[in-house]
Amino acid sequence: MSIAAPGARRWLFTLTILAGSFLLFLVQPMVARMALPRLGGAPNVWNSAMLVYQALLLGGYAYAHWIGRFPLKTQGMIHIGVLLLGGLTLPLALADITAPMPGWEALWVPYMFLLTVGPAFFAVSAQAPLIQRWFAAHPAAGNPYPLYAASNLGSFAGLLAYPLLAEPLLSIGQQSLYWAIGYALLIAFVVSSVWARRDARAEDTATPEPLEDIQDTGERSGWKTVLLWLALSAVPSGLMLSTTTFLTTDIMAMPLLWVIPLGLYLLSFSIAFAEKRHIAGFFVLIAPVVLLVDGSVAMFTAGRANLLAAAASIMLLFVTAVALHSRLYEHRPPARELTRFYLVMSAGGALGGVFTALIAPVLFDWTWEHPLLVLAAAALLPLGPWERWIGSRFANPRLALIVLGGGVLLVFNFAFQIYQSALTDAVLTAGQWAALLAVLLVSVVFAAKRWSFVAGTAALLLALGGVANLQTSMEGARERSYFGIYSLRDEEDGDRKLMHGTTIHGVQRAGEEAATEPTAYYGRTSGVGRTLLQADAMFGPEARVGVVGLGVGTLACYKQPQQDWTFFEIDPEVLAYSERGQFTYLSRCAPDSPTIIGDARIELEAMEADRFDILVIDAFSSDAIPLHLLTAEALDIYLRAMSEDGLLVMHISNNYIRLEPVIARLAESRRLTVRLLADGMDRERELFASNWVVMARDPARLASLEAEGDWRELAEPEGPVWTDDYASILPYLAWENFL
Repeated sequence: MSIAAPGARRWLFTLTILAGSFLLFLVQPMVARMALPRLGGAPNVWNSAMLVYQALLLGGYAYAHWIGRFPLKTQGMIHIGVLLLGGLTLPLALADITAPMPGWEALWVPYMFLLTVGPAFFAVSAQAPLIQRWFAAHPAAGNPYPLYAASNLGSFAGLLAYPLLAEPLLSIGQQSLYWAIGYALLIAFVVSSVWARRDARAEDTATPEPLEDIQDTGERSGWKTVLLWLALSAVPSGLMLSTTTFLTTDIMAMPLLWVIPLGLYLLSFSIAFAEKRHIAGFFVLIAPVVLLVDGSVAMFTAGRANLLAAAASIMLLFVTAVALHSRLYEHRPPARELTRFYLVMSAGGALGGVFTALIAPVLFDWTWEHPLLVLAAAALLPLGPWERWIGSRFANPRLALIVLGGGVLLVFNFAFQIYQSALTDAVLTAGQWAALLAVLLVSVVFAAKRWSFVAGTAALLLALGGVANLQTSMEGARERSYFGIYSLRDEEDGDRKLMHGTTIHGVQRAGEEAATEPTAYYGRTSGVGRTLLQADAMFGPEARVGVVGLGVGTLACYKQPQQDWTFFEIDPEVLAYSERGQFTYLSRCAPDSPTIIGDARIELEAMEADRFDILVIDAFSSDAIPLHLLTAEALDIYLRAMSEDGLLVMHISNNYIRLEPVIARLAESRRLTVRLLADGMDRERELFASNWVVMARDPARLASLEAEGDWRELAEPEGPVWTDDYASILPYLAWENFL
C-alpha cells in the first residue's frame, strides 16, 4: 500500500476535497429548508431536491471527466473560471417563479431548486474527481482513491452541521452569507492546489502511475464492468431516498431526519473506499444477514410507524450501502480511468434518484420501490464468505434445488402465518417476535447460493406484508400523489377510513344519520367542533368560514344553511375522494361550497382582506408538520384574511414535537389571546384525541368559548418566534415518543 511522499502535498488536496464536500452537502438541507415556505413539508420535496443534486453532481463529474483531456494548468484555469462564474449567483436566494399548476409539482420543484442552487452546486460538485486527479499527477502521490473517503467524510460533516449547528443558530440569510464566504475560501484552496501542481506535465494527468493493488492491462474497462458500476451505485442511492420517504412521511419533514439517510449513505463511501479494509470486510460479512432480518422487519412493521421500523430501515440502508460500495471499490479501475469511474458512479446515483423520486410515484400506488430495491440489493450483495461456508454443503445442484427451494416455500408459509396472526395486534407478543426471529435466522442458509438468497428475500418480503399490500393495490383502494399515499379502509361495521401513511386522515360512519356526524379529530367536543357550533352566535347566521386542509370533508357538516364556507386543499387526490362519493360529507353538507386547490398560504395571500370570520388550519399530513404554515409570516397572512374580531383555529396534535410553546410564542409576537382544548378519545363513536388552539385579537371573543369545554392557557413560550428565515424544530422534539 503506497503512501504519498511529502512533495505530493496530500494534506492540501485532502483539505481542498474536505472543504468542497462540506460546502456541497451543507447547502443541500439549507436550500431545502429555504424552500419550505413555498413548498410545505411533503416528503417528496426532499426527494425532488436530492434528484436535482444528483443530476448536478452527474453534470459536475461529466465536466471533470471532459476537462481531463487538457494539461493540468489549463484544467486549473478552466475550473477556477467556472467557480468564479458560480460565485456570481451568491449569496443564494430562492428563485422567484410562479407557483405550479396542480399535478405539476414533481417537475416544478426540481426546476425551482435547479434555478436556486444550480450554478454554484455544479461548480463545487466537480471538486472530488478533479482534485483526486490533480493529486495523482505527482509521481509519488500513490493511491488517490482514499481521498474519495475524505470527500465523503467532509460531506457527512456538512450534513450534520446543518441541523445541529447552522439551523438552530443562524437565520436563512446568515446561513447563505456564511456559505458564500466558505465558497470564497474554497476558491483559494483550489488555486493553491493548481499552484502545487504547476510543474506537472500533461501526460502525468492522463496516465498516472498504476496502483499497486490493481492490475492495469492498459485496456479500458468493458461494458459489463461499467454496468456493474452503474448498478452498484444506483441501488444504494435509491434505497437512501426510499428510506427518507418513510422517515419524513411518518415522523416529520425536517432537516434532521432528511440528513440521516443521506449522511449514512455518504458515510458508507468513507468505509467502503478506505485503504484499510477490515471494517469494510466486516460489513460485507454481515450484510446478507442484515438485509434478510432488517428488510423483513421493516416490511413487517411498515404499517406501525414505530421506532423499530425506522431503526430497521436505517440499519438496512447503511449496512447494504457499505457492502455494495465495497464491491464497487473492489472493481475500481486504474487511476487513468478515475474520472470515468466517478462519472459512471454519479450516473448510477442519478439513476437511483430518478427511479425513486420521479418514476416510482407515478408508476406505483405504494412505496413498492423500497422492496424492489431491497431485492436488487440481494442480487448484488457480495456473498463470498457465506457461499464458501454454506454453499459447499450443496455442491450437488439437484440437492441444492430440492433443499433450498423447499426451504424457500416453507419460510414463505411460516412467515405468512406469523404476519396473519399479528394483523390485529397493535403490540406484538413475545411469541410472535420469537417465531419471526426463528424464521429469519433459518433463512440465512439461503445465502449459500445467489438464486436462493434472492428467492428467500422475495419470499420474506411477500409474506410479511407484500401479499397484503398487493391485494390492496389490486382492489384499487389506494392512491399515490406527490403529497402522499392514501388508502381506503372499510371496517366490518361499515365505517370507512382514509389513511395517509399510517395516520387516520378521516372517518365516516355507516348509516344515513351517522354519515353526517363529525368523527375522528373533529367531534362536537373537540376545540374546532365547539368553535364552529358557536359560529352563528358569535358572527351571525351569515358567518364566513375558511378551512385549510379538506381531508375527507368532515368539518363540512358543521355548516349552517346561510353560512359562507370555503375549503383549501393542496392535493387534488384528496378532493377526488369526495368528488367520487367515497366520502359524502362534502356533498351532503356543503355541496355548493368551493374547494380551492393549491397551497393555502399562497391562495390566502392572493385573496382580499377581511374574508373570514373563522379560519381553521388543519393541514398536517401524517405526523409531518407543514412548518411554512406555522411561521410569523404565515400568521400575518391568516390575520389579514380574517375579520378584526375573527377567530383562528389550529390543529396542533403531534406525536413527535411540542407545538404548544411554539404557538404560544407566535401568539405573543402578535399580541393574540390563545387557548387550547385537549379532547379525549371515544372509540365507540370513532372520536380520537386531539389538541386544538384558538386565537383572537379580542380576548372577549373567547369568553363564550371558555364557558363550554375545558379550555386552558398554553404552556409557556419557548425560544425565538418561528419565521420563514429562522425556525428550528430540534429544541421541541418529544424524545420520549421516539422510544
